[in-house]
Amino acid sequence: MTDTSAGPRLLGPAEVRALAAELDVRPTKQKGQNFVIDPNTVRRIVRESGITADDVVVEIGPGLGSLTLALLEVAGHVTAIEIDELLASRLAQTITEYAPNQAGNFELVVQDALRVRSVPGPAPTALVANLPYNVSVPVLLHMLALLPSLERGLVMVQSEVADRLAARPGSKTYGVPSLKAAWYADVRRAGAIGRNVFWPAPNVDSGLVAWTRREPPATTASREQVFAVIDAAFAQRRKALRGALRGVVGTAEEIDAALAAAGIDPLARGESLLIEDFIRIAEGLPGIVATRNSGGADE
Repeated sequence: MTDTSAGPRLLGPAEVRALAAELDVRPTKQKGQNFVIDPNTVRRIVRESGITADDVVVEIGPGLGSLTLALLEVAGHVTAIEIDELLASRLAQTITEYAPNQAGNFELVVQDALRVRSVPGPAPTALVANLPYNVSVPVLLHMLALLPSLERGLVMVQSEVADRLAARPGSKTYGVPSLKAAWYADVRRAGAIGRNVFWPAPNVDSGLVAWTRREPPATTASREQVFAVIDAAFAQRRKALRGALRGVVGTAEEIDAALAAAGIDPLARGESLLIEDFIRIAEGLPGIVATRNSGGADE
């Protein structure tokens, strides 16, 4: 491992704008590009993530490298996954210029994070990222499924999405993202991020979500089957489970039997159930067919 005695220099507003101008990059909402321009914010994200020099970190959407440099200040290794070829073309040079002593601990993958099937280098132990708003939940769930070596993580997402991921049963924000994330990990809200730390400033607030991996639930049902039941239960959120599941995951008789075996009130709604409840329902529906989105996060 390379010498890390001299830490990286971080990017401020002037540096971010200069890099963008060099590349002729004009941030777009379509790509969810909002670059962090405040060194204190990226250091806070790294601090809240709890990573150490023993960690191998995966970062999604490094952009111009603001968070990447802060991660290299602490982590033993950082693998960044960037979909934008133009941004990726400058990133290695930025790391060399601003973190010469840590450049050997950096690896770049130029690919859509949702299409990644493996990550090179040592097994990742943590995921830390400023996730693009439009794909944040699918990307997080994909990485949790793909990389069982991940022990914990911290992601910055739209505030509303942060609420959904960390929601508890009975709340209005509790739903598909909350439950699917709960399959993999214990999730919690870890703070708020103001709009003025970004360039350009987004029209929405941001929030931090922290998670700690836990062992997947012991069950005879597959993850895809459990997720299919979750998708069905929330496809018609206002309906009671008996009605919401009917015609989607089994016959009326099979659904009634599965709910009875699981000890679930057929008139209950999905928003009142824990992930363990959905697991018991799925176990009672062995013929269930996983839906198209059963590995993802559509709500």
